Amino acid sequence: MLDTKEFEKLAAQEQFEERDRFIIFDGHALLYRAYHAFPELTSPDGTLVNAVYGFSRIMLAVIRDFEPEYIAVAFDHKAKTKRAEKYEEYKANRPEMPDDLKPQVELVKKVVKALNIPTFIQEGEEADDLIGSIAKEMRKSGLSDNTLTTVVSGDKDLLQLVSEDVSVWIPGNKWVRDTEYFLPEVVKKMGVRPDQVVDLKALMGDASDNIPGVKGIGKVTAQKLLTEFGTLEKLYEAVDRIVETKEKNAVVKGAVLKKLVADREMAFVSQELARIDRDVKIDFDLNKCRVRDYDKQDVIDLFESLEFSSLIRMLPSDRFEESLQEALF
Repeated sequence: MLDTKEFEKLAAQEQFEERDRFIIFDGHALLYRAYHAFPELTSPDGTLVNAVYGFSRIMLAVIRDFEPEYIAVAFDHKAKTKRAEKYEEYKANRPEMPDDLKPQVELVKKVVKALNIPTFIQEGEEADDLIGSIAKEMRKSGLSDNTLTTVVSGDKDLLQLVSEDVSVWIPGNKWVRDTEYFLPEVVKKMGVRPDQVVDLKALMGDASDNIPGVKGIGKVTAQKLLTEFGTLEKLYEAVDRIVETKEKNAVVKGAVLKKLVADREMAFVSQELARIDRDVKIDFDLNKCRVRDYDKQDVIDLFESLEFSSLIRMLPSDRFEESLQEALF
């Protein structure tokens, strides 16, 4: 965990360093975001393709704006996740994927493949865990010294990954601007440091993922507790001491103390559910994620078949075009 001095030092650093970018797209999170954000759009055969269009538009805009050296996409696997195996209620409140979104998943994968972008998908694992494990591999190998990993997602769960070598970029909409989250932005948004985001969710819960948390503990109380104690473990060490000694002037007391005692087990279950697993065994080679040449005409043909003519102008140059430009200029 970062101490206060380390955090202040990192927060004061120039955030836009001259480093290579490794962009990782959170496939399903962006697909759902596009499905709900973009108006109904159908291909010539009547298939709904608004999510494919929105996903492709976001991806191409990010590639254009960031000019990454490396790129990849992580997808959820349709099999039951390890979190659902441990806690049956995990995400059980979510409706099934809409019928008109299901075929768009394969179309998005077709677009990604046509652009020659590598994908990561693994049975039992969520995309978050694959992304977290990739980020850890980057740090372990020393590759993060020269490369900033930027996760593109609409899922704020990924803010726990933010560090001096990982940022999270969340696309905006007509009401909210695009935001790239570094350390200060996470603190401003969540009220805690990135390394405390998991414990924040462990205390307050997360309705979107059906993570229960501690009943009756809201965001403000959870933030105050973590500001005081730092971690869930240290908080419960204090709770145990207060209960044992019956300390009268304790920081934690009254209704809050009772709630913490009553839901201790669920707090730690929630912590486990909220924490991104960064130790998934993955076949990761950064060189395989290097931006590679692609057959632009194949992508143009695909976009024309879907009537995505406005996206053709956003396509990056392929090797043929670059060679032609070099010859002319």
